[in-house]
Amino acid sequence: MKKKFPNITSKIPPVVAIAAILIAWQLVSISGLLPSYMLPSPVAVCQALVNDRSTILFHAGFTLQESFYGLVIGVCLAFLFATMMDRFPILDQAFYPIMIITQTIPTIAIAPILVLWMGFGMAPKITLVVITTFFPITIGLLDGYKSVDMDAVHLLQAMGASRAQIFYHVKFPSALPHFFSGLKISASYAVVGAVVSEWLGGFNGLGVYMTRVKKAYAFDKMFAVIIFIVVISLLLLLAVNVIRRIVMPWLHTEKGEKKR
Repeated sequence: MKKKFPNITSKIPPVVAIAAILIAWQLVSISGLLPSYMLPSPVAVCQALVNDRSTILFHAGFTLQESFYGLVIGVCLAFLFATMMDRFPILDQAFYPIMIITQTIPTIAIAPILVLWMGFGMAPKITLVVITTFFPITIGLLDGYKSVDMDAVHLLQAMGASRAQIFYHVKFPSALPHFFSGLKISASYAVVGAVVSEWLGGFNGLGVYMTRVKKAYAFDKMFAVIIFIVVISLLLLLAVNVIRRIVMPWLHTEKGEKKR
């Protein structure tokens, strides 16, 4: 019971903060400081979310597909690039500055070019998600590879271990915490990147739906989509945490021992 009590109390501040924001939002809405069509109340947003749930879920299917495909491709490319850059220092020196430069370009500026090159299908959306998710995972893996315990590497080398064995037993496990830190960022960026690309052209998706309801001044529906995107992002972060627990059970064992 004593162990559960800190976990319960730690959840009280965020719940209170969210409740305070919702109450303040409701008070501003009913006070008339802003017209209701500009700032719909939380009740109106929830009603729009329930009433338009079928349409929102239909468009969410396309956005989630783009996010998933882009995230998977981004993870694979990040693993390949980070591993090659760690293996060959000259590649690290050549490509690291280029990766930094690419992150200074706003995604809203890249999206129209991708649509112009690839059309209005899923290809430009997936490409933008790949560009958005690639960087945090690559940097996380590179930092993880560089933080490896060199004494362990030298020990395995003295025992005659190959490069592949050293990578599998030492380098990759040490990089996993950094990898999942980057994956958390990329998972939340994936949905946002897909929605941003859908704003600029397409036929289906949450970004297309938001553009349509904005033009119709149905801001309650627009806020409903925003809340839906937030929920999806939180669920993705939760999924990453679950996978992290499964892949790295020793971290939670160490935390439990420290608490004792």
